[in-house]
Amino acid sequence: MIDDLRSYIKALDDEGELHRVKAEVDWKYELCHVSKVNEEAKGPALLYENVKDNDIPVFTSAFTTPSRLAIALGQEPGLSMSQLSKKWMELTTKEMVPPRYVNDPPVMENIIEGDDVDIEKFPVPWFYPEDGGRFFVTSGFLVTQDPDTGWTNLGTYRSQVLGKDILGSQIIKGKHGDFHMKQYAERGELMPAAAVVGTDPVLFLAGSTLVSSQVSEYEVAGALRQRPVDVFKSDLTGLTLPAKAEIIAEGYIDPNELMDEGPFGEYTGYYSGNKGKDYPKPVLRIKRILHRNNPVMWSTTVGKPINDIHMIQSLNRTATLWHDLETMKVPGIEGVYFPAAATGRFWVIVSVRQKYPGHSNHVGNAVIASTTGHYGVKGVITVDHDIDPEDWDRVLWALAVRFDPKRSAQIIDRGRSTPLDPGLPIEARDITSRILLDACTPYEWKVKPQEIWMDREVLTKVSNRWNEYGFKGNSPVAGMIDRLTKPAAVKKAAE
Repeated sequence: MIDDLRSYIKALDDEGELHRVKAEVDWKYELCHVSKVNEEAKGPALLYENVKDNDIPVFTSAFTTPSRLAIALGQEPGLSMSQLSKKWMELTTKEMVPPRYVNDPPVMENIIEGDDVDIEKFPVPWFYPEDGGRFFVTSGFLVTQDPDTGWTNLGTYRSQVLGKDILGSQIIKGKHGDFHMKQYAERGELMPAAAVVGTDPVLFLAGSTLVSSQVSEYEVAGALRQRPVDVFKSDLTGLTLPAKAEIIAEGYIDPNELMDEGPFGEYTGYYSGNKGKDYPKPVLRIKRILHRNNPVMWSTTVGKPINDIHMIQSLNRTATLWHDLETMKVPGIEGVYFPAAATGRFWVIVSVRQKYPGHSNHVGNAVIASTTGHYGVKGVITVDHDIDPEDWDRVLWALAVRFDPKRSAQIIDRGRSTPLDPGLPIEARDITSRILLDACTPYEWKVKPQEIWMDREVLTKVSNRWNEYGFKGNSPVAGMIDRLTKPAAVKKAAE
């Protein structure tokens, strides 16, 4: 059973999805560069057991293949990203599962306070040459709480080491952590906050997910696990924190105290947070550090696609958009996909079984009106139900033969953007334009183009004789037959 980072690492090891790096590796640049080359080669997850100047191991490349995401979610490793996202949607449209409060949480096995607080004692990586320093949180989240309702939020905001007891935190405007910080600013109070690294992977997945206000990611993670997440109430800050986290840096943020932070090589493939050119960030003043015995540091390389962050965004945004469309009662949704190569964020493809004129346009507009789609999405491609949204060859084919630029493209002038989008000028990143590309054959056409189909009986014969043709191994026909032959509904309509 996976319920923390170390049980996930064991599960990967058992499945042959983990490589242990025993040679000494420098936390400055080298660790990231090894990980990035490994990720480009579609390699395994990595556990660095000999990090320079430290005896704490560092774990990277946790989610860079769909099979590892499936293991993290307790699903079959052979599922595609779209299929995994559908499982996520199905689980989270059922009841949320509240967390369970426990005594003696493992993360409190070690408590560092006062002058002993020093976040630099942990093997915090320095990733890229132009980064502004070391970043403690890349695979983790910041825990904050609504002072009025008690709603707890887990937000994946990068955190740079600015001093032995100071973490810069990129709490982007409009994020839930920003909501909370503004409430504390109005009260004239410090905001309790905790930077958390190394948890059950579903907590990190949930923490990087776009969920509605007043919904706790602990409950989302509980729904995904179908059992409660173990938490405890901090005696220092009053925050609800994950009991089995590896490391927690806990303290307070003064909403009025801002410092320069960055640059940082972001998931867009570009640096953000240029000192003196970007807005300064709030900082977490660390009052104590909690950690388990023999903790594990979890980091991600971020940077250009495809790595953990892109896979996570692809999975959770695909899942939450599917959830949004399901709860919005948009009919006919057959598939949804945010490609990881498009950073898992800016473009989305939706497959729909059309039921009425304008249905495909309804889907495109619903996407950008949803909780997931309203933030950062720049393009929506809608395809018919016979197109798998993960099959880029077929998506491009649909854009070639079912799309007319004048009829099928719609420009939306104003939509919510992200300040990390390098496609926009740095001084104007609050708003972006959007395009809806309708690559569906219009439902209302009386005479539709005649599509080419293969003969099912002949394909079956080909499959049976595959090895006779001199090919080795099993015939690939079985996985293609439904895609290459005329669907029963089309055949019946033609008759």
